[in-house]
Amino acid sequence: MDKKKDKQVFEYVNPQALKWVKEHSSNMTNLMAYYKCAIMEVETKLNVLNEEFSLQHDRNPINTIKSRLKSILSITEKLERNGLELTVENIEEFLSDVAGIRVICSFTDDVYIIANALLSQDDITLIRKKDYIAHPKENGYRSLHLLVNVPIFLANEKKIMKVEIQLRTIAMDVWASLEHQLRYKKSFEFSEEMAQELKKCADLSAELDYRMERLRRQVID
Repeated sequence: MDKKKDKQVFEYVNPQALKWVKEHSSNMTNLMAYYKCAIMEVETKLNVLNEEFSLQHDRNPINTIKSRLKSILSITEKLERNGLELTVENIEEFLSDVAGIRVICSFTDDVYIIANALLSQDDITLIRKKDYIAHPKENGYRSLHLLVNVPIFLANEKKIMKVEIQLRTIAMDVWASLEHQLRYKKSFEFSEEMAQELKKCADLSAELDYRMERLRRQVID
């Protein structure tokens, strides 16, 4: 773990959580390294699929891949918020979003092509799937969420780690990023009228994806 970042995090963690993290710093360092390795494993699989698709179809379905590890502060806060004891075991068992990957695809069909190809691999186990593309959230949010188990191979053991994967189009990602900036701006009350306007923007984004997908099928297929 980065000591400078940890020092900043510790300033905001309650004393009990701070004490626990310090007492278990070695275990936490190992755990976060395992989650990082799991991200690397999934990213490699996604890059291989992207390259294979490029060879077969002369285009890349994946535009970008982003990853992140949940901060120690967020981990301890979430455990406490859920009434769970601060233990390494509880982090692995009950937290599904410590390791996260966001896959930005060019077209809606690409989202499902990549997701299905990834899930068909025999060392990937699907834990949970939420399709917010087929069934958008009330605010207009669209994305395909997968929670998977992936093995990582260490020097003397194999560990199974959870990774949360979000797959979405460029249009979906732009809307989600801007929506988050607007809705969660500090010291500002977000009105119902603004929420409705954001929903209209989401509908426009969905229309853009639909039209672009239709054009893709005419030009490429």
